[in-house]
Amino acid sequence: MSVGILQKDKIGQYRDLFSFFLTALLGASVNFFSQIFYRETLDYSFATSVLLGYLTATVVSFVPTKLFAFSAKGTGNTSREAIKFVGIALVAWAVQYFVSVGTLRWIANPLFPKVEEFWREKTSHVVGMGFSFLANYFGHKLLTFRSTGMYDRLRGR
Repeated sequence: MSVGILQKDKIGQYRDLFSFFLTALLGASVNFFSQIFYRETLDYSFATSVLLGYLTATVVSFVPTKLFAFSAKGTGNTSREAIKFVGIALVAWAVQYFVSVGTLRWIANPLFPKVEEFWREKTSHVVGMGFSFLANYFGHKLLTFRSTGMYDRLRGR
């Protein structure tokens, strides 16, 4: 009997990860294409366009993440979840920013100087997005859409 429960837990974890992946795909698409828009059309620097693309995706992806990835539509804690979502998003943005800029500076530019700058930047951005995905998934799974009791303890004081 315990084997069946463990298998259901594992299936649930994989389902959560897959659902998060699908909603993250929406956010990643918004992130990727808006970063190109900010860089190519509005002529922002690479670093600034990465920041703006990430912020745009964060705003777009909160509701789908809440509703579909973590099935948290009936929690009644939307404002608390939004605050935690932004906190996790800031941490994941820092991960994306530093990995993207670091990859461009220390890997793409020195190792592939003959590759067009556009492709070095896009590849570096995607690498940063991958690391950001992991930070977002674990942060949202462990904090954002889960009751930690912190709010109740603060409210009790």
